[in-house]
Amino acid sequence: MRGRVLGILPSLRLRLVIVFALVALTAAVSASGIAYWLNRDAVLTRAQNAALNDFRKAMEDSAGQLPTGFGCDELRDAAVRMADSTQSYEVVLRATDRDGRRCTVSSDANDFTLDDVPAELTRAVGRERPVDDDNDFPYHLYWQRITKGEEPQLVGGAKLVGEGPTPTGYMLKSLAPERDDLNSLAWSLGIATGLALIAAMLLAQAAATTVLRPVRRLADAARRLGEGELSTRLKVSGADELADLSRTFNRTAESLEQQVEALSAREASSRRFVADMSHELRTPLTAISAVTEVLEEEQDNLDPMIAPAVGLVVSETRRLGDLVENLMEVTRFDAGTARLVLDTVDVADQVTACVDARAWLDAVELDADRGLMAHLDPRRLDVILANLIGNALKHGGSPVRVSVRTGWSTTGEEQLLIEVADHGPGIPEDVLPHVFDRFYKASASRPRSEGSGLGLSIALENAHIHGGEITARNAQGADGGAVFTLRLPQDASGLAAAGEDRDTDRPAPDEGKAP
Repeated sequence: MRGRVLGILPSLRLRLVIVFALVALTAAVSASGIAYWLNRDAVLTRAQNAALNDFRKAMEDSAGQLPTGFGCDELRDAAVRMADSTQSYEVVLRATDRDGRRCTVSSDANDFTLDDVPAELTRAVGRERPVDDDNDFPYHLYWQRITKGEEPQLVGGAKLVGEGPTPTGYMLKSLAPERDDLNSLAWSLGIATGLALIAAMLLAQAAATTVLRPVRRLADAARRLGEGELSTRLKVSGADELADLSRTFNRTAESLEQQVEALSAREASSRRFVADMSHELRTPLTAISAVTEVLEEEQDNLDPMIAPAVGLVVSETRRLGDLVENLMEVTRFDAGTARLVLDTVDVADQVTACVDARAWLDAVELDADRGLMAHLDPRRLDVILANLIGNALKHGGSPVRVSVRTGWSTTGEEQLLIEVADHGPGIPEDVLPHVFDRFYKASASRPRSEGSGLGLSIALENAHIHGGEITARNAQGADGGAVFTLRLPQDASGLAAAGEDRDTDRPAPDEGKAP
C-alpha cells in the first residue's frame, strides 16, 4: 500500500500539501459538524419549547374557559383564538358537545386536520396515567417532529385536566424558518471549511517550500559530490534538524575528500612506480635480449650441460619482455592516456594478418567474408585478436574457429561481431566471472604459466576504448569449448573524437626514458 501511494504521489511537496489539506479538512469538518449539530439542537429546542409552552397556555386560556355546555361553534372559535398566536401554528380541538356528539374542529381545515396527527401521538395524548407521588397529572403534553410534504413540522397534543369531558387539542407548527436558518448556517460552515482548506493548502505550500529548499540544496550538493566535485559544501544556518543534516553532509564530504585524495595519491604513486619500473626495465632488458639472441643462435654449439640453461634464459627473457610491455600498456589505460589511431581496414584481412604473423594459419579456421570494412584502430584490434586466439590455442587447443559477421546493438547501431571458439574442455563456471581479471589464474596450485595473466584484461580494455565489449561463455554440445565474442562499432570515429575532447586539458604522464 505504501509503495502504491508513493507511486501515485511521487512528489514530497504534493504529499505535504495533501497531508496538510486532509488534516485541515478533517479538523474543519469535525468542528463544523459539531457546531452545526449543537446549533441545530439549540434552535429546534428553542422553537419547540416556545411553541409548546404557548400552546399549553393557549389551551388553558381558551379551551379551558369554555362553558360546561359548549357547542361545536364555540369549540371552533376557541381553536381560532388559539391559532391567533405569535408562534404561528394551527390548532385542532376535539371534544364532546352539549348534545353528546363528538366534535372535531380546526383553525384551518386546509392546513391541519386530525388526520395529520400521527396515531402514536394520538394514543399517547389520550392515555390516562395514574396520579401518585411521581405523577401529578393524569394527562401530559406530547410532541413529535414530522415531515408534511417536504416541510418539517412540529406536532404537539394535550388533554385538558378537569371534571367531565374536557377537550383535547393538537397543534401543528412549521419548522421551515428554523430549517432555513440551519441551511444558512450549514452553508456558512461549508464556506468556512473551504476557506480553511485553502488556507491550509497555502500554509502547506509555504511550509513545503521552507522544508524542501534546503532539501533541494542538499540533493544538488549530493549530485555534484557524486559527479566528483569533492569540494562541495553546504552553507549551514540555524540549529534545526536540517541544519544538523547539512553539517553532517559537510563533515562527510570533507572526510570523503580527504580519503579520495589519499587514495588518489597512493594510486598515482603506484601507477608511477609501475610505469617507472617498466621504463627502467626496458634498458637492461634490451641489452639482455640482445645477449640472449646471440646465445640462442649459438645454442647448438654450446656444451650439452649448458644448453638447457641457455634455453631457459631465452624463454624467460622473452616472457619478461612481454610482461614489461603489458605492464606499460596497462599503465596507459589506468592513466587514461590510451588513444585510438583510426584507419579503415578489411576485417578479414586484419584477422588473416594477425594469424599469419604468429604462424597460426594451420591451427585457425577463418569464417569471414572479404570486403567487410570497419573504421577502427588496427593495432589495438590486432592486440585483441592475438590475445583471444592465443588464449584459445593455449588452453583449448586447435582447431580454433574465428567467425566474423555484423549485427545490431541495443541502440540500433551496426556492430562488428567476431567470435573465437575452441574445442577444449571449456571454462569452469566459477572461473567465467573472473577470466578478464588482471593476473587471475584459474588454478591457484599452478600460479606460474607462460602468460602474464594480463592478456585478456588488455584485450578487454582495448575493446572498451573502442566502445565495444568482450564476453565469454561455453558452447553447447559435446564438442563445445570456450567462446569469446568481441563486439565493436563498425565506426569508432565518434568515440575517438569524444576521448580527445575529454582529455584536452589533461597533461600526458611521463612516458619515461626511451631504451
